[in-house]
Amino acid sequence: MNTIAFYGAGLLGSNFVRAFRRRGDAVRLWNRTAAHAQALADIGVEICTAPEEAARGAEYLHLCLSDDTAVESVLERVLPTLDRSVPICDHTTCLPQRVATRTEDLRAKGYRYLHAPVFMGPPNALDGTGSMLVSGDRSTIALLRDHLAAMTGTLRDLGERTEAAAIYKLLGNAMILAVIGGVADVLHIGAAQGLTGPESFKIFDFYEPKGQIEGRGRRMAGGDESTTWSVEMALKDARLMQGAAYDAALPVIDAVAARLAELAATGAAKADLAALAR
Repeated sequence: MNTIAFYGAGLLGSNFVRAFRRRGDAVRLWNRTAAHAQALADIGVEICTAPEEAARGAEYLHLCLSDDTAVESVLERVLPTLDRSVPICDHTTCLPQRVATRTEDLRAKGYRYLHAPVFMGPPNALDGTGSMLVSGDRSTIALLRDHLAAMTGTLRDLGERTEAAAIYKLLGNAMILAVIGGVADVLHIGAAQGLTGPESFKIFDFYEPKGQIEGRGRRMAGGDESTTWSVEMALKDARLMQGAAYDAALPVIDAVAARLAELAATGAAKADLAALAR
């Protein structure tokens, strides 16, 4: 049995804590809003009133907080009472530059800090499925590999660059925003044309958007702008979509149309849609 200091009792953090308890670990939990943490007392979690209290006697320290500022605020209070042998595992979605700086600063002070963001929803955290990303110091990853692997379905090591995990986490979340924003646009256009949500969603019964990623997307990544759908034609279609929605807000299409108009106005009208990556 391990003793875990855990910080953050949001939906994801709470289920990480429940999973630790399922595996027989002792958990000392602190959360800024105490009432959220108190709900976990019934499963044997020790609820702490101060960050310093949770850290005392811990063998592992886990952070699952809102942002970099919250991480740094907690660490500022915890480090004076934390034994330097205790590894710090940070699952917070963070700015890569701040991860790199924070890792180096903590290393200089003798602490082991590993940024380990996740592609996991609350059910994944409870069941130990989904993906967790790590990168950076080889010895720290080796030390934590088995401990972190028990928390997730796949532990993906992205190499020696300290902030690589933070970068890829943001890349993945960017795709989530783009995809869900695109689905919202589809539903808005369909609704404006008298379709129900399920009727609009039928587009995915016979159109597979993954082909765009594997085809044009992969060519874009390699710098290939061979024209198969020009900027001017894509802009024409984007404006048709806006018209079909009766000019209702379309979060993805409106932004893409604006960028396509800029490209067309600066001489790229005949270029491929891939010019968006310029």
